[in-house]
Formats: sequence, structure tokens, C-alpha cells
Amino acid sequence: MTWGGSVGGGFGGAPGGFGRPAVPGLPFAGIPPELQDGVDRLVASEPKYGEPDIVFEQNGSEQELKRLTLWRLLNKYPGMLLLSGLLVVVIAVTGQVGPKLTEYAINNGMTPGHYDFGVVVAMAVAYLVFILVAALGQRFQVQVTGRLAAWVMNDLRVKVFAHLQRLSLGFFTEEKAGVVMSRMTSDIENLQQLLQDGLSQLAIQGLTMVVITIILFATNAYLAFITVVLIIPALVVASIWFKRASERGYDQVRDGIANVLSDLSESLHGVHIVTAHNRQRHNVVHHRNVVGDYRDANNYTAHVNALYGPGTQMLGIIGQAVMLAVGGTMVLNHQLSLGALVAFFLYLNRFFQPIQLLVQQYNTYQQGQASVNKLRDLCDTEPEVMEAPDATVLPPIEGAIRFDHVSFAYVAGRPVLEDVDLTMAPGETVAFVGPTGAGKSTMAKLVTRFYDPSEGRVTIDGHDLRSVTMHSLRSQLGVVPQEPFLFAGTIGDNIAFARPDATDDEIHEAVERVGLTDVIDRMPHGLDTVVHERGQTLSSGERQLIALARAFLAHPRVLVLDEATSNLDLQSETKIEAALDVLLENRTAILIAHRLSTAMRADRIAVVDDGRIIEVGSHAELVAKGGRYAEMYETWVSQADVAGHQPA
Repeated sequence: MTWGGSVGGGFGGAPGGFGRPAVPGLPFAGIPPELQDGVDRLVASEPKYGEPDIVFEQNGSEQELKRLTLWRLLNKYPGMLLLSGLLVVVIAVTGQVGPKLTEYAINNGMTPGHYDFGVVVAMAVAYLVFILVAALGQRFQVQVTGRLAAWVMNDLRVKVFAHLQRLSLGFFTEEKAGVVMSRMTSDIENLQQLLQDGLSQLAIQGLTMVVITIILFATNAYLAFITVVLIIPALVVASIWFKRASERGYDQVRDGIANVLSDLSESLHGVHIVTAHNRQRHNVVHHRNVVGDYRDANNYTAHVNALYGPGTQMLGIIGQAVMLAVGGTMVLNHQLSLGALVAFFLYLNRFFQPIQLLVQQYNTYQQGQASVNKLRDLCDTEPEVMEAPDATVLPPIEGAIRFDHVSFAYVAGRPVLEDVDLTMAPGETVAFVGPTGAGKSTMAKLVTRFYDPSEGRVTIDGHDLRSVTMHSLRSQLGVVPQEPFLFAGTIGDNIAFARPDATDDEIHEAVERVGLTDVIDRMPHGLDTVVHERGQTLSSGERQLIALARAFLAHPRVLVLDEATSNLDLQSETKIEAALDVLLENRTAILIAHRLSTAMRADRIAVVDDGRIIEVGSHAELVAKGGRYAEMYETWVSQADVAGHQPA
């Protein structure tokens, strides 16, 4: 679609540049004429992608709800997994043929009385062939595991992101944004490294040790038995200690990087407040402490690795020394051939070489496993607000809202709302007023089902909100927050956010009805003007008008507005209030009012205090009653008189 009357391309598209027609699929940018033909050819060569097969289910599908494990991530691709396993076997076996060929060459072509240069050459050629096969196996194995890791990571990212979309508002209120970001970035990257390289190398080196052990016993059972008795027990004890110590260390590392990202995210988002209050030095000190904890966790894992790696290397050297002494004596006593001793010594050296590699790969494994545990904990977090298994689709509503003896608490034992009973007629506008923390916004959140009541129920047209699907409910609701959020993209993208299939005429109708036309005309590219991060290049009034146009375009039957004028200047407030009159027409609306001028526009006003509704009525009725609202109004009037202007 294109936004008529604006320069350039359409929704999600780009301007064609210098009067050329719009070219869909490109980001917004002007294209010089001399480059246009090349761009056209590039666009023509783009592959055709079908519609995505992602189906979002509020409660999650049976497959999505399965516990996150490495095996479940991998077994979705059994063919690639089997091919990777076969290549691991090929690499492990072909890579260990060399010492046996060396033994044959020594015993049959290099000992006195058995000199045969042809045997030596033949064994050398065979050695090269097996090395080539092992190298090709490694090449294909890296290619296979790389593709497998890419597919698994794609599935995992979609799974975690979909789960985040499913979680309730309470999760994001309690959890730090930086911690959530670390799950989607560093944790998944660690897991990708594990899948792409770590698991395959663990399998290769582990299987190599098994193959070498079998060959050692086949070569000489006595020497192999000495190796097992002398080396293996000490190696097992060291490995068990390393496993436990490194698990603790890498858990601390994952928590540490999450805290670092969380502190960084908070500082960047609050940079204006930091600068205004000269908190730079304090923030640097605090971040240094957070980074220091992360450093200490990494130092601990480095200390563990420094003990285990050289320790196993020392065991290997001791084993080789013992084998040289015992095996050399056996050769002198003609109990073992020279070729067998050389092969045994080569295999023993290779036996400890995988151990060193396993230490390195086990570090990767532990980092990946720690990330899996963190991601598993995230995916095991259940939404506080669940869709009932037998939830029905909410039919088109008239907008009759009922708070039926509702109580609610964010934290058990600390109620925010207590026994609230209120009925709103279809098309009625009710303003909630009261002190900060009284429970006004909480009531609005119960209507949108961001939370469920602890007691009682909230109904629309007699339907308990817990009995209908969330999609059918929220598709008939409109929400305009006090601080509107604009997403990356164009102004048109943001207006059509709730209805991406809206036509050009519908977009322009929403713009005109809420009084946004003048704002759009001032923009360099009209509706195609790119909005910077969170709309920071727009004024508060412009962002609020865009949010109102977004709500208007969604055609909701019920509107929830969290004081849309509280942060605006008088001129902007006048424009917003005019837009509100259009938006509220023939719709049921809940107004969270911080200004009585807004509350006075409502059909009825509900005074909320300490979690209860203490008064309900029109502005005139409540003023005449002489209760809490009358006190608030009197205070507001006196303040307005002092400021030099009469209230409406």
C-alpha cells in the first residue's frame, strides 16, 4: 500500500527516488538515477518467500510447552543428526589408524632382517589416504553441524520470543529488561557455539578415547591394564571435581553477564536523567562493581581450568614415563616388539591429547549448558494470565462493562482493589479519579485483562473475561497510554500497527478525524517519514495524536485511556481533547483522569480511594453532594484562580 499525498513508497516500502514509482520491499531511501537500474535488477533477482508458517497460540502448543532440553532442540532434525553422528565415527576411526600402520612398517620393513622399503612406502601412502579421509570427514562434519546449529538457533529464537510474547505484564514489571535481553543474546550465542562446535568435538574426542582404549588392549592387555589402573581413577576423580566446580562457575558467569547488560540497558534508557542529576560518576562506580562481579566469576572459572588442564597433562606425562619404563623392559626381554611399543606409546600420547581437547570443549559445553538452564527457566515461567482451554470467541460487543465485587492484589496480602462493584452502560464514558496509588490504573488493566482479579469477576456484555479468548477480547479494545510508544518504522506503520491491512483511505480518515493532518503535512515525507527510536524526534503532543489515530483505526468498541493530556501544554491539550471527542463517540470508555478538566467531560465520574470506589455520579451530582470529589474540585478551582485562568 502507499500513503497518498506523500513522497515516496508505501507501508513497509520505499520511495522509488526522483519521481520513479515506489519499489516495495526496500527500506526507505532515495536512490540516485545512475544506481536505479542496478537496484531494479537486484530486486528482480530476490527469491520469492511464501507466507510464514508461524501460528501464535496464547497458551502455547503442545510442542512449545515441552521442557527445553538440548536433545529436544536437536531431534527435530534426525537426518542431519544421524549424518553428523556417522561423520563423527568416520573421523574418530580413520584418525587412529596411523600408529597401527607405523607398527606394521617398523616390524615388517625397518627391523634387522626385515628391511623392506616397499612396505614402508605402502604404509606411508596408506597413512596419507586415511589422513585425507579424516580431513574430508572433518570438513563435511563442520558443514553439517554448522547448518544444524543455524536451524536449531532459528527455532530457539522464535520459541523464546514467542514465549516472551505470551508472558503476562507482571513478568516484565518484575524482571529487568537487560536480563531478558541477555537470554536472547549472549545465552543463545553460547548455545550456538556449543551446537556448532562443542558437541561434535566432545563426541569426536570421546569416541577417539574409546577407540584408542580398545586398540591399547588389543595391542598389549598388560600395558593397557597398567594404564587403566594407574591413570583412569585419578582422571575420573579430577573430572568429577572439574564438572561440579565449573558448573558453579559458569552459572555465576551467566548471572554476571545478565547483570552487566541489565545495568547498561538501564543507564542508556535513563541517560537524560543521569545527565540532569550529575550521576555519571556514581553510575560508573556502580557499573564497575557490577563488571567486577562478572570478572570475579570469570576468574573463578579460569582458576578451575588452570588446575584441571595442567593436572590432566601431568597425569599423561606420568603415564608415558611408566609405559616407557615397563614397555622398554618388555622389549629387552623379547615380550613385546619394538613396533608394538612405538604404537602403544603413540596411542598413549593420543589418549591424553583428547583429554586436553575435552577440557576446552567441556568449557564450551558448560557455558552452553548454563545458558540452556537459564533459557529453560525462562521458558518454564508460566503466564500469570492464562487463556482457558475451553475459551470461546467473544462476539461483537456493545460495551457493557461490569466490575462484579472485584478484589485484586499484585502481592498476596497487600490488596490494591477491594470489593469494587461498578456497572458501565454501552457507549458510556466513565472517568476514574483519585490519589496516586488508589487503584485507578489497576482497574483499567483488569478490563484489558493484563491481570485477572483475585476475587470477583470482570465482564463485558455479560461475558466473563476469563472465559473468552484474549485475541477476540483485545481486538475489540483500544488502549492509549499516558506515554505512547512508537515503534521503529514510519508514521504510517505506527498508525496502522493494530490493523496492518488497513487501506490508504482508512489511514487518511484516521489522520483527519483526530486532527493529525497538520502534523503529517509538516513532515518531510508525510506518512512515510521514519520515526526514530521511541519517537524521540516528535513532541509529546505529536506522539499522543499518533497513538489516538492508531486507536481510532482499530475501531474498538471499548477504549481505555490513561490520561492522554496530563503531560501536554495547553495548546496541545486542546488538540488532544478535540481528538478525544471524536474517538469517544459511540464507544464505551474508561478515562484514567489526573486532571479534573478531563474527568468533567465524562458521563460519570468514579472516585477511587484506597482500593475502593467511594463515590459515583456526574460532575454536577458529585459537586452538589459535597463529598470527596467536591473537595478535589474546590482545590482545583482555587489553584486555577491562583494561576490566573478559570476552569471550564
